Amino acid sequence: MKAPDQNTPVPSSEPAPRNLTGNAPPHEAPLLPSLAVVKTPYCHLLGYSVAGEESVIQAPELNVVFDIGKCPRPVLTSDFCLLTHGHMDHSAGLAYYLSQRFFQGMTPGTVICPAAIADAVSGVIKSWTALEGKAIAHRVIGLNIGDEFELRKGLIVRTFATRHTVPSAGFLLLDRREKLKPELAEQNLPGHMLRDMKARGEKITYTLDVPLIAYTGDTSMGETLLQDGVRDARILITECTFFEHGHRKRAAVGQHLHVNEFIEVLPKLENELVLISHLSRRTYLRWAQKQLEKAMAGLIIKPKVEFFMDHAQKLQVRPGKAAAFTPVEPATKEDSEDA
Repeated sequence: MKAPDQNTPVPSSEPAPRNLTGNAPPHEAPLLPSLAVVKTPYCHLLGYSVAGEESVIQAPELNVVFDIGKCPRPVLTSDFCLLTHGHMDHSAGLAYYLSQRFFQGMTPGTVICPAAIADAVSGVIKSWTALEGKAIAHRVIGLNIGDEFELRKGLIVRTFATRHTVPSAGFLLLDRREKLKPELAEQNLPGHMLRDMKARGEKITYTLDVPLIAYTGDTSMGETLLQDGVRDARILITECTFFEHGHRKRAAVGQHLHVNEFIEVLPKLENELVLISHLSRRTYLRWAQKQLEKAMAGLIIKPKVEFFMDHAQKLQVRPGKAAAFTPVEPATKEDSEDA
């Protein structure tokens, strides 16, 4: 079955734009291009992801943005850009991100990327510095597969292996906690005894890593999703570019995931939520959803799966300096009655 083109006009019942500006009337609040907003128990996920066009997903409460796309305005507020690879639809806004943060008086942006492309990323920034005529304060940190970097106390980013046509890596956000050893917790020892043990150099805690978000960027091979920390992350954001049966070869050549590969590994995933990103712009979203539903119908074990761009909506922001994304929750029935 051939997928309808994503550009085919379809009836729209698009809701009115959400107002993120408090009491400011809509005409005073400029609209952003449509961005997806997903609320999870751990953070909001905000961004846009269409293959070959743009991929950028921000976790504002965690101060990170996965890839940078064309750098939509809200993502400027994240101090860390986790760049999976150098393809233009994932990296085009990099220099703008760093320059705008500098221009608006923010702390210098930090780009964390695969070590294999760190010099190239620095070279791009150097070229833009020459064009702008001023130095842009920034950091570029290259990580090898399995390396870690502390974003803030207790929040760690670790790279994991992906396979694409250029050097690439996925990123895993870990909530790292120090927990009292079970054998000591069972004894219910008073605090001063535990402090004395620690002062004597005894190890009284163990490290517990809770995988929060795994983001693949572009990748082939379903086995990518079965790595420790990826398979069991609370939230998995994975590409799945191709859905048409005739596009298996195209997926292999471009080293992207096809829905058939995704379905093969889906029963083994332990995630609370799987968000599909990077859908081909040749494919209409609603059609892809129906194909996925059919493919998943026979599965007994399956996590919750949603398309990231199914959450797209028009957002409004205050004019002026970039500000952190502030979601406005829909009014409840009780709120309406109180009013």
